[in-house]
Amino acid sequence: MARRAAAWEQGGDEYDYLFKVVLIGDSGVGKSNLLSRFTKNTFSLDSKSTIGVEFATRTTQVEGKTIKAQIWDTAGQERYRAITSAYYRGAVGALLVYDVTKATTFENVKRWLKELRDHADANIVIMLIGNKTDLKHLRSVAAEDAAGFAEREGLFFIETSALEATNVDKAFQTVLAEIYRIVSKKALSSSEDSGAGVVGEGQSIQVSAGDPNGGVSSRCCSF
Repeated sequence: MARRAAAWEQGGDEYDYLFKVVLIGDSGVGKSNLLSRFTKNTFSLDSKSTIGVEFATRTTQVEGKTIKAQIWDTAGQERYRAITSAYYRGAVGALLVYDVTKATTFENVKRWLKELRDHADANIVIMLIGNKTDLKHLRSVAAEDAAGFAEREGLFFIETSALEATNVDKAFQTVLAEIYRIVSKKALSSSEDSGAGVVGEGQSIQVSAGDPNGGVSSRCCSF
């Protein structure tokens, strides 16, 4: 959920909103390296599969507001699926990742999307990501196919390379900007109804659907 945070919280970090974003997709598609590239600007070729759940944070600016993104990464292996409900709880954004060199990881996107929609907020902002574009000679999933799927499902879409840092920031920033756009629109609507000026500290905000803000790729439909 999004909330107005006290300035002293989280060891003195100052931020206006805290957004929980989850990374989902098959094991080995590069979720952990996308996370480390975005939060620490690092990449490891020896990165081991995540066991259980890890998360990292990064603070960024969106339209003059300080947004703290808390990004959760979990193992894609079936044996860790028991954590599902807790993992998705409170998430307002999701990055659904597949490997452009492995068609099966793209085929499994449908299953991951169903799980996400079964357990997360109905209006969660979702970005479909085709990772590992640096392996051009091994590509087995056409960008056009993924873009078409994203359009039909109402998702944002982008291709990335965590290795080369291609579009990684853009992917995360687009999701955060869309969440903020929805939240600020909701807050404005609430303030107009109640006469209140700002979102109070600790107040929860339900993310509701809105129009796409353009950018990365078409998100044709509102939820």
